[in-house]
Amino acid sequence: METRETLPAPTAADTALPTPDERRQRVFDFLDAHGIRYTWYEHPEAPTIEIARQYWHADGSKHCKNLFFRNHKGDRHYLVSFDCEQSLAIHDLEHRLRQGKLSFASEQRMARWLGLRPGSVSPFGLINDPAHHVHLFLDRQLLEWPALSFHPNDNRATVVIPREEFLRYLAAVGNSYEFIELY
Repeated sequence: METRETLPAPTAADTALPTPDERRQRVFDFLDAHGIRYTWYEHPEAPTIEIARQYWHADGSKHCKNLFFRNHKGDRHYLVSFDCEQSLAIHDLEHRLRQGKLSFASEQRMARWLGLRPGSVSPFGLINDPAHHVHLFLDRQLLEWPALSFHPNDNRATVVIPREEFLRYLAAVGNSYEFIELY
C-alpha cells in the first residue's frame, strides 16, 4: 500500500532557498567561524556522482555519496553518507539502520530540513537544521580515510576536509550522528 506524504503548507523559507553561491558561502562562513580547516575547488555543475567523478582531483580524499530519507510516518529524517564507490539497496539499508521502512525524502522535505535541492546534498546541509531534526548515519569505513570530499551545498564545487576537521564540524553543527557498518 502506498502512502502519500503530507506536509504543512510551505513557508517563504521553504520556497525561497538561497542561491547556490549563497549556500556555498554559508558553508565556508560556518567552517571559518569554527576554525575548521578545509580546501575547495570549483568545477562545472555535477548533480550526480557519475558526473562529478570527471571533475574530482587526485587529492587522496574519499568522495562521498549522500542520500536523504524519511521514515514511514514522515516524522524522522536521515542523511546517509558513504563511499561513492559503494551502492546500497534501500531494503538492506532499512535493515542496517533499524529505523523501520524508509523512502527517499521529497524535494520539499529536503528544502525544509536541509535547505537544499536535489543534487547538492551533503552533511554541510546540517547547518540549515538548527532544530537538529536530521540524524546523520555515516559509513564506518570513512574513518579510514585521511580526508573526505563533499559538495558545499552547491554542486559546482567540492570541499576536501581532513577527517579530524570533519569530526570537529559534526561536533560544531550539533546534529546527532553515528558511524555504522553499511555494507
